[in-house]
Amino acid sequence: MQPTGPAVSTIKPTDLRGILNYVPRFQNQIFIIAIDGAIVADENFSNVLLDIAVLRSLQIRVVLVHGIGRQLRELAEARGIAISDVDGTGVVDAATVDLAIRASSRVSHQVLEGLTQSGLKCAITNSVRAAPVGIMKGVDNQFAGRVDRIDTEFLRHLIDRQVVPIIQPVGFDRDGVSLRINSDLLAGALATALGATKIVYLTPHPGLEIDGEMRHQIAFEELSTLLDSRPAAIPAALLSKARHAVTAIRSGVPRVHLIDGRVHDALLNEIFSSEGVGTLVYGNDYQQIRRATRRDARIIYNLTRNAVKREELVHRTLQAVEKNIESFYVFEIDENIIGCVSLTVYPDQPDTAEVGCVFVQPYHQDRGIGKKLVEFACLEAARRGARRVIALSTQSFKFFTGPCGFAEADKSILPPSRLEAYEKSQRNSRILVRELTG
Repeated sequence: MQPTGPAVSTIKPTDLRGILNYVPRFQNQIFIIAIDGAIVADENFSNVLLDIAVLRSLQIRVVLVHGIGRQLRELAEARGIAISDVDGTGVVDAATVDLAIRASSRVSHQVLEGLTQSGLKCAITNSVRAAPVGIMKGVDNQFAGRVDRIDTEFLRHLIDRQVVPIIQPVGFDRDGVSLRINSDLLAGALATALGATKIVYLTPHPGLEIDGEMRHQIAFEELSTLLDSRPAAIPAALLSKARHAVTAIRSGVPRVHLIDGRVHDALLNEIFSSEGVGTLVYGNDYQQIRRATRRDARIIYNLTRNAVKREELVHRTLQAVEKNIESFYVFEIDENIIGCVSLTVYPDQPDTAEVGCVFVQPYHQDRGIGKKLVEFACLEAARRGARRVIALSTQSFKFFTGPCGFAEADKSILPPSRLEAYEKSQRNSRILVRELTG
């Protein structure tokens, strides 16, 4: 069901221990925060600026881009002037660009005022050089602009001196003529030029909906295919952000977030938790499975502890996890471990490997992550020379026999050392097997 209003924050961003887990990863990295004009006009805007102040206090470098759609409409209505375009993606006539300049100046001043009240140094810049979009399909777009060049040296100079650059959706061409630029496009161009780690779009929407269903995570390849084949599946108000998210990730930006800027603490919740509160669009290198290291042992132990209590997983002490850490692989989101799997190869029967300790945090379940972990373990087993993979399960056997393609087997298939442990445990686990091919 589609929400009728802004969601309520459920994660406590003030949990210092949770935030500190992320601080070393994000320190001195650049985040592009793109604020929709509707969010600037929202009563939560002052809280958004406080969140930005928190990011700066943690040595996260911020560049702020703002939109003006809401303000441009209101200004046009107040003055009785018909405008040719609202968001900078169509024809921008002389009257519209004049109002856009006025609306942009007003919004930039609001941002400047709010950041100043939060104790931050900031500056409105002319660091974006624009070029006219020109004539497209026989139509003259007049004062609509595209990004021609970004003065990254100037922006880095400001950032290095703890100044938050404020970027307006109006640029200047070589002759100093003002051109209207779409703020979503502008955020992507800035992120690419500055090598930003994230773009965060603050919108008046809970996140990215596809066919009316909220998506918390989506790979950019899937989103790109959807935009090409079924763009109507995405709300018209979010199409621009979706398209520019895909473009930015193709250009090397690792991740793009779409969140509801009307929600108190949404920005901090999205950045400082693995669950987030909006939608994450990620590239191939963002979600990944890697071999666990010794420093991951306690995280794996804590991750699986509740499943052990429910007897879903066999009990392992922290010392046991540490001792066998080389057999574990972990699944990360934003460098935060949210799932794990173990792979054991038996010396007394080297053609057989065992997949175990498959676990995914409840919030991330039912999204195919468990299957990915098992598939990865099977590929790794084959690489090591195994011809079959076994799994033992008391409660999740349908997961193995369904999505993962295992079949039930007799205990005689177990390697001698594993059979001994099986008999000793008295868990009466179901034994499952998958033959490996190729």
